[in-house]
Amino acid sequence: MYVKQLFRKLCLFNNPMQQTRYFTHNPFSGKISLYLHRARLIDSIRLILRSNAPRSLIPLLNDPTVDSFVVANALQSAPSPDSALSLLEILKTIPHFCHTQATIRALAKILAKSQRSAELKSLVDDINAGKFWNVRISFMELMKWHAAAGDLESVLHAWNRYRVSGKQVSIEAYNIVMRLYVQMGKDSEAMQIFHKIISEGAIPNSRTYTVVLEHLANSGKLDSAIKVFNILPLMRIRRTLRQYSILVEEFTSINRFDVVKALLDEMQIDGILPGRAMQLSLQRMQEAGFVHETDEFLRGMLPDERIKNVGFCLKPWLDPRALANALNNWDPNEVLALEEAKFIWTTRLVCKILRNFNSPETAWKFFCWVAYQPGGFNHNIYTVQRMMTLLARHGHVELVEKLLLKIRREEIRLPVSTIRLIIDFYGISRNADAALKVFHDAESLCGPMSKLYLMLLYSSLLRTLTKCGRSADALDVLEQMFLGGICPDVPTFSGLMYHFALEGDFKTVQKLFMMVRQSGVEPDAYMFKVLIHGYCKCERSALALRVFEDMRSLNLMPDAATKNLLVKCLWKEGRRREAASVEERCEEINYGLPFALRGHMWTMSSADLKRVYDIYSNSFAAAKGPNLQMELGSKH
Repeated sequence: MYVKQLFRKLCLFNNPMQQTRYFTHNPFSGKISLYLHRARLIDSIRLILRSNAPRSLIPLLNDPTVDSFVVANALQSAPSPDSALSLLEILKTIPHFCHTQATIRALAKILAKSQRSAELKSLVDDINAGKFWNVRISFMELMKWHAAAGDLESVLHAWNRYRVSGKQVSIEAYNIVMRLYVQMGKDSEAMQIFHKIISEGAIPNSRTYTVVLEHLANSGKLDSAIKVFNILPLMRIRRTLRQYSILVEEFTSINRFDVVKALLDEMQIDGILPGRAMQLSLQRMQEAGFVHETDEFLRGMLPDERIKNVGFCLKPWLDPRALANALNNWDPNEVLALEEAKFIWTTRLVCKILRNFNSPETAWKFFCWVAYQPGGFNHNIYTVQRMMTLLARHGHVELVEKLLLKIRREEIRLPVSTIRLIIDFYGISRNADAALKVFHDAESLCGPMSKLYLMLLYSSLLRTLTKCGRSADALDVLEQMFLGGICPDVPTFSGLMYHFALEGDFKTVQKLFMMVRQSGVEPDAYMFKVLIHGYCKCERSALALRVFEDMRSLNLMPDAATKNLLVKCLWKEGRRREAASVEERCEEINYGLPFALRGHMWTMSSADLKRVYDIYSNSFAAAKGPNLQMELGSKH
């Protein structure tokens, strides 16, 4: 799906003295020249390592332009762990070489991947003992290294130290522990970590659900996996290429090609660039007669004919982040050096470069420049959507509109997810009018949409309008939504209620709550939580108490944090008797785990989260995790 000639007309050293020596001895005229020189050095080191003649590295490593960047990347991209470690042995003979943060991290990753746990622990001990004075390691790095080495005991030790350190624990730390339990076949322990994520308010992300899907799929629980996967859009969780790859591979293996076909359709709606990991699965599906469904995907996976077959040689080293960083100022001399390098530009490479630009202006210049380069590169929907979302995030409305106009003329269909992202990013850049315009053009840009995706699109627009302070427009759009037969979901209602509560417009809040009841949407504990928090923040404890009474009449229980906030608000306004009553009626939850999703009233409902948990835990009946009834505020 190529856009014809799209938009061409639019246009390592501990000693500071040694460190100074290396970075003042720079014979290169610009950042691109330096990047290219480093790339050649890294490739030279890798080729020598592959030739099994490591001693011939000594003259090369004595070159003063071999800095910590070169060494770290040569280590990470070495042909094998053993060859990387042989490079480290040679480096010990280089008098001026000392490790830096980058090289130590590279070394730790190598030891971890090659399962050298004892040596990794020794390295960590040396770092903690201060043998590398300028090297510091975080709890997250420790956990990643020990997890890669399969050392559960060390991972849990670092995890426990992290949790008592007083620092906010990253969701990625939970993900690391959960994934390692899954890999080791510890079903119950993996589910307990997922329970802990929810109960401690850590907010699951895409990688959390990737672990859940891997666990279910690898255990043969494919029906459960697809159920979880289908809930993710309702939770505004971006579905990833990795998740699609897991499901496509597993359903192909049992000849469930109907499900694979549906996954491929969803993949296009999500605007996911296909990965080569799916190639074997799709070829098998094609052999089964699904030629039309797989043809376009497989064509995109074929090796680019402009790239020569590397055979037994290594592919040239390439770092999109470093290359983008070298281009950030878009200096004419740097651009000339890039042209002379004669890179072969592919969709994946261009997307990666665009992702790593700090400046949208530079990204746009690169986007226009690369379309003019010889060699046959054409922008396609994947590079275009990445450029548009970047421009929208930074408020470059005019350029986004130019791209949309060109897409419409070329009759190219945009994924619905891209339109949603543009609208979401217009909320960040405070461009409500532009968001409305894109929304009204959505059908001409994307084609017909299901009610689910139309509801999600409306939800994104309503969120953007409230961010931009356009309350009246938000209510108008909400009315249009109902007239079109589209009912908002719980997170959308919760977000709107919270917005109008903060504005002090309690009449509209009550009206919205009545709409929830009339629509047949069942309020969840989190919707009540949002209302109570909104009223308490505006010091309207009487209204917050009324919401609490409504909540209890439905046999729903607030979490401990919400109860504490309500009690504090009542006490502050002199309502001590009511505060004592709330305390008395909520005694049972003091021993329960809190349910808190910070700032996620627009994206998630406790009901959806509980659905995912129930599907996950019920799939492993013999290793069923803790019950979430109290924590998620379900009916007793």
